[in-house]
Amino acid sequence: MAADGTKGGLAHRKKTAPKKAESKTLKRKRGQEDLSKLREAVDQLDPKSPDIKNFTDLPLCEATASGLRASHFEVLTDVQRAAIPLGLKGNDILGAAKTGSGKTLAFLVPVLEKLYHARWTEYDGLGALIISPTRELAVQIFEVLRKIGRNHYFSAGLVIGGRSLKEEAERLGRMNILVCTPGRLLQHLDQTAGFDVNNLQILVLDEADRIMDMGFQSAVDALVDHLPKTRQTLLFSATQSKRVSDLARLSLKDPEYVSAHEAAASATPTNLQQSYLVTPLAEKLDTLWGFLRTNLKSKIIVFLSSGKQVRFIFESFKRMQPGISLLHLHGRQKQVARMEITSRFASAKFACLFATDVVARGVDFPAVDWVVQADCPEDADTYIHRVGRTARYESKGRAVLFLDPSEEEGFLKRLEHKKVPIQKVNVRENKKKSIKNELQSYNFQSPDLKYLAQKAFISYTRSIHLQKDKEVFKFADLDLDAFAESLGLAGTPLVKFRKGEDIKRLKNASRAAVSSGSDSDSDGEGGRRKKDKDQVRTKYEKMAERQNQDVLSTHYRKLLGEDVADPASDDEADFLSVKRVLDGDDQLDAAAGGGDSSTTEPRVVKLGKSELVIDSNRREKLLKSKKKMLKYMDKGSKLVFDDDGNAHPVYQLQDEDDFAQEGPADKLRTRFVDAETEKVKEADVGDKQLAKDRRKEKRERQKARERGEEVEKEEGGALPRLGEAADDDDPLALLRSLPVPGGAGDDDDDDEEEGEREPPKKRARKWFEDDSDKEEQDRRERKKKKGGKKVIEMAHEPDNLEDLEALAAGLLED
Repeated sequence: MAADGTKGGLAHRKKTAPKKAESKTLKRKRGQEDLSKLREAVDQLDPKSPDIKNFTDLPLCEATASGLRASHFEVLTDVQRAAIPLGLKGNDILGAAKTGSGKTLAFLVPVLEKLYHARWTEYDGLGALIISPTRELAVQIFEVLRKIGRNHYFSAGLVIGGRSLKEEAERLGRMNILVCTPGRLLQHLDQTAGFDVNNLQILVLDEADRIMDMGFQSAVDALVDHLPKTRQTLLFSATQSKRVSDLARLSLKDPEYVSAHEAAASATPTNLQQSYLVTPLAEKLDTLWGFLRTNLKSKIIVFLSSGKQVRFIFESFKRMQPGISLLHLHGRQKQVARMEITSRFASAKFACLFATDVVARGVDFPAVDWVVQADCPEDADTYIHRVGRTARYESKGRAVLFLDPSEEEGFLKRLEHKKVPIQKVNVRENKKKSIKNELQSYNFQSPDLKYLAQKAFISYTRSIHLQKDKEVFKFADLDLDAFAESLGLAGTPLVKFRKGEDIKRLKNASRAAVSSGSDSDSDGEGGRRKKDKDQVRTKYEKMAERQNQDVLSTHYRKLLGEDVADPASDDEADFLSVKRVLDGDDQLDAAAGGGDSSTTEPRVVKLGKSELVIDSNRREKLLKSKKKMLKYMDKGSKLVFDDDGNAHPVYQLQDEDDFAQEGPADKLRTRFVDAETEKVKEADVGDKQLAKDRRKEKRERQKARERGEEVEKEEGGALPRLGEAADDDDPLALLRSLPVPGGAGDDDDDDEEEGEREPPKKRARKWFEDDSDKEEQDRRERKKKKGGKKVIEMAHEPDNLEDLEALAAGLLED
């Protein structure tokens, strides 16, 4: 039975194996049937059908449909309704739609469906490439892709700057969908050997106009030439430019133009309330501060033209504490910091983000209440992208634009041409507050903040100077001195493009050209000498040809208030001038100011107790010389220093008349005695405290001696023990202290040798004695000497057998 049972079991296994293989075959056939039905549905789909309103109305695979349901995407937006059906049918698309209208899903859904229809696997390589202009937008696209593609088996990767290039290169070969920025993509194309794009199925360029404006047009054109011709291409942007149209002619085949809001009355969302206010450049920060103080319970994005302005305004406002959480974001930050700030602002309820245009396109921050454009955007398209950070997905939002009086007329024409409705508002007078003094105080306290203010000034003026639209941005009409003062700067930083071309050319000329006074050796642009290429130039010749050598020195002298000489003047060129001998005030006045003394308006300058009348140019020039002004200043008083180093005026006897005017002598004497008595009382307090401290220290020493501690001499050294050498160099010092056998009590010998022997030394204090006991013991010893008794001296208390034997031997000698 067992054998039969075993045979029966094997037979059963042989029967079940074909069933599993048959189930896999059926599953594969079922998948092919579903795919063929899906393709038929896509072929029969009418892209312009009005019945397509939800995602369920589209012929999508189950993996994509379930991902959309799990991400709560149900209703199609206008751009999605127009673009997704065309993308499913494999057409090239050139799309334009308002910001916040859902363009991300409009190209992600066709990407997933394209790879699913091609039955793409991880072994097939790169199938879809999505290029985004900024890192923040690329991260956002990648997150949306992960949500709706969670049920697919495709591998997706994010390649942006700020990460390890080597790690990204190792993973590129396993990616099916790649989301990247153009700069990082070009870096991998140049350096990564295994990066293969020959099997690419679909290419997506999000915010294509921005990619072109960033200077990647030639690089993108080169990339498009290397891609396979059978691919599908999707170009999306909120605005279309001529560069995008040129790229579309190169890379798109019979593209379908999708403009969901072309017939709309406005290029911005209808639920966006837009306004602008006219504020001078010097009052811009005051207006921005007042705006933040009145909108503390809001989520605000403030756009500025440069990263240096972002840093300065963030650091200065952070010190002033407006009452709302402040964040800042610009392109110079590390990738980790940018991601952290983006996440913090997205999750915050009330916050203010100072940012550049790195977050002006495509980035979706939830529930943004205000978009403030403190600096005028470069064109109307940038304005549209900036205000698109609010009023997204049919939510409400508000935007305000700060314009200088010189920018108002020109920029309003640009907005009107783009169908942007905007209305003017005025700032309430009670909401205005000048923060110029606070900024000046912070700049004085912090050199780093002052440096940021200078950099912010220079970056703003440079951006205005380099703008192409000169009808809007008028550099000559800006009050730069007042703007520098509004930033808290003591003086206006020197910018080389502010002066005329002749002055600029002379400033940039080499030292040799300026000293020679001839332009025959120099070219027309930089003022450099034309030299042969083969000629060897020394280091000093190169130093002489450096440009802008006097910019910093001129700026420094201007900050100090000194006169800055015109570079074109002849007086500055004369390094050594011949001195002239001038006689008389007329010649002196003419040499000092070149005019008559009568032309100078007299004025009085106080110099201590004396006054100096300035009635001529010579006197005016005298004020600039410290050495010559000393004779007009008051002479100082002589001081003496006491033993403590305190300065006191020299005591001088008072005149009798002045003494009599102060009052009777008795009252003066009484007053003096009272004052001195107070001084003596104050000194007594200190003396009593000092005596108290000394008594306390004496008691502590006495307690230490009672505990058996060694007592030091008044000179600081300890008494030597018996049998040890003394600290001094005399080897007989210890022998002299020992008793002499047979001669200790002999008075005659002492008298005979009195003149030869050294005077007796003071007896050392015993370990159990204090100062009073020592005096008493000396008195007793002197009394014993008079009685003729023998005295034995020992340096310390006997503490061993040898000391006791020596003491006993001395006593028994009597």
